[in-house]
Amino acid sequence: MKTFSGYQLITPDDLHWRPSNLMKIPNADFLERTGSENMGARLWRMPPQSANTLHKHIRAEEFYFVLEGTGRIRIGGDTVTVPKHGGVLVGPDQLRQVFNDRDEEVLWLIIGAPEEMEFLKGSLSDMDLSLIYPQDPTQLPEELDGVVWPPKE
Repeated sequence: MKTFSGYQLITPDDLHWRPSNLMKIPNADFLERTGSENMGARLWRMPPQSANTLHKHIRAEEFYFVLEGTGRIRIGGDTVTVPKHGGVLVGPDQLRQVFNDRDEEVLWLIIGAPEEMEFLKGSLSDMDLSLIYPQDPTQLPEELDGVVWPPKE
């Protein structure tokens, strides 16, 4: 793993927002342009009554920080409420899912390290996705019972 040398400014105009693959949550990757192999950092805009994937990691620890709104995340069997400007660190072995059972959007900054290079575009490895998705990644937490997410196109 190479370390980054120097610095690189990333402005809001540099960010490319896109819907996530499985759950269609708007997100922007802060570090994709830097080529960092050590960490990842991404903004996630959680619409009302939505959820991200239920997942865990192989090696990466993740720090979840709420920039706007009140965040909700399930970690294992616990549901944790994270206030604006609060955060929670989650180890790689913990099943986790960010969700929004409120009526206002929530903006999260999620930072993870080390970067799991196996999942980046161009990886030559065939990953066993059950390592990060041991259960159906699109299942919703009980707090969103009756909600249909992602929306049908």
